[in-house]
Amino acid sequence: MSNVLIAPSILSADFADLGSAIRAVERAGADLIHVDVMDGHFVPNLTVGPPVVRALKRIAHVPLDVHLMIDNPDDTVQWYLDAGADIVVVHVEACRHVHRVVRSIKEAGRGAGVSLNPGTPLSFVEPVLQEVDQVLVMSVDPGFGGQAFIPASLERIHELTRMIASTGSAARIAVDGGIDGGTARAVVEAGATLLVAGNAIFSAQDPGAALVDLRTAATTAVC
Repeated sequence: MSNVLIAPSILSADFADLGSAIRAVERAGADLIHVDVMDGHFVPNLTVGPPVVRALKRIAHVPLDVHLMIDNPDDTVQWYLDAGADIVVVHVEACRHVHRVVRSIKEAGRGAGVSLNPGTPLSFVEPVLQEVDQVLVMSVDPGFGGQAFIPASLERIHELTRMIASTGSAARIAVDGGIDGGTARAVVEAGATLLVAGNAIFSAQDPGAALVDLRTAATTAVC
């Protein structure tokens, strides 16, 4: 397996110049742009909403991977679909009816994903594994960038890999939180095929070079 995808998270980028940040990582080969939407309720931070997603859609040349860290996405997921999100990821902990939310995303012709916090049992995603395109494993408690990777996440990724294989699901495994040159190889070896990285890329002096270095670190696991 050599098709590891890298999704820079703009949570760690300069919000005053997101256009330049996106262009820099796209030139370096970013596969997706990861957009963290936080509501100050589901997580203790407040970030962006549909108007920013709509603006990013106008300038991005790669798909927008929009991660809804919000309460009751059942009520608002359509806002992000209308804004142009290519992939929408919702938290199983936040949905009243996760099947219904996933189906609404799929019916709109977009990629659907579900995410789990570090303390949430993996069994929570099993009922929708056949319907989703992506399962996002949070390897930090969500809400802030720059946190350290939780080591127990590796066994969760291994377990999820086995679960997906046993059910015949085609869902890819994404990992978000503490991803850098020191953790990328391990999470890919555990089964991840999409790495979300914010601080490791956008806190570097040259985000494009940092992305290339991260991809190199990840792909040493699959050569």
